[in-house]
Amino acid sequence: MGIVKIIEVIATSEKSFEDATQNAVKEAAKSIKNIKSVYVKEMKAHVNGDAITSYAVNAKISFEKNA
Repeated sequence: MGIVKIIEVIATSEKSFEDATQNAVKEAAKSIKNIKSVYVKEMKAHVNGDAITSYAVNAKISFEKNA
């Protein structure tokens, strides 16, 4: 069994919170292997007038490091 580490990332999307979360995982996976879970800590949407222009998540991504 390895050690589980956690990093915190911020990701955005113009589509949805779900897409922003997926973007966080995709970007983290470029440099981190063995991702086990993602926990969305905060969600925020930017608004212009009466329309949402972008979605953002602050997420914690856990991954396993071999001992």
